[in-house]
Formats: sequence, structure tokens, C-alpha cells
Amino acid sequence: MKTTSALFAACLFTLPAFAQHKHVHGEGRLDVAIDKDTLTMSLELPLEAAVGFERPPRTEKEKAALAAAVQALESATLYQPTPAAQCTLQTKTLHVPFSGGDSHAGHAHEGATHHVDLEAVHVYRCAHPDALQSIETTLFKHFKRLYRLETQRVGPRGQGAQRLTPKQPTLVW
Repeated sequence: MKTTSALFAACLFTLPAFAQHKHVHGEGRLDVAIDKDTLTMSLELPLEAAVGFERPPRTEKEKAALAAAVQALESATLYQPTPAAQCTLQTKTLHVPFSGGDSHAGHAHEGATHHVDLEAVHVYRCAHPDALQSIETTLFKHFKRLYRLETQRVGPRGQGAQRLTPKQPTLVW
């Protein structure tokens, strides 16, 4: 199964939109891979879209914003796959600069312009993967500076792309 999952993940990175990915404040990227009963969601957001800055937090308010971002990314309700598919969160991997352990991540050299992204991977196991037809996200509720999420999806029904917004937060295929 790991070989097939790796193949699906590799396919995601061959789609044209990935070659053109750029860091845009307010815009994130969500890659979705469906392989048998496994649903993998890979999120990349500019740290600015999540907390309003791209440097180590300086104030208690900024530290609280960073902690809230981590808490939101750890939430089991961040993504809501089609209920009939009965998907349950199995694992999550987070990389949030300046949230601890990453003391060197995202530091800019003096005078340099530097952009910092956060990354999160959520892996679900679905009891009825054939029933999986959509995924709704609560990302826009958690991150008010996020106004667009470019998505790419690959799975047994093919591949596709869709733009999600606060008014349209559901990926449908």
C-alpha cells in the first residue's frame, strides 16, 4: 500500500499548478491524495495568513496567535470528508515555524525579504472510500486572513483542481 500511496503523492507533484506555486499572502495550497482507504491532505499556508506575521512572535498576543494556529491545525474537525465515507483521522504532522523546536526555521538574513510557510499533513482512514465525494474545510473560519485555497486532487476517479474560498469551502468531485 505504501508504494501506491507514494505513487499518488508523486502524481500530485507532477500536476502543472505545482510547478508554478508561489508564496502569496492570503492564499494557501491543499493537495489531496486518495489511495484505497487512505485520504491524505497536505496543506501549505503562508504563516502570515495564519497569524499575521512571518517572524518569531514578539508579544504575548503574537505568541497566543501562533498557539491558536497550532491548535487549529491539530483539530480533528479541520477537514470534514463526506460523512458516509466514515473517515477517521489517523495521523497528523505539523511544521509551524517559531512554535518550538524550529528556532532557526524561517529566519531571514538581515535586509533580505523572507517568506515563511506552515505545513500540515493529515492522514485519514475511510471505512467506505467509495462514498467519498467531498471534503469541507474549516480553515477559513480559523484563519481569517486566508481568502483562497488552491486545491489539487488525485484519486481513483482521476485528478482535478478547485479553488476554495470562505464562501465555497468544500472540495467536490
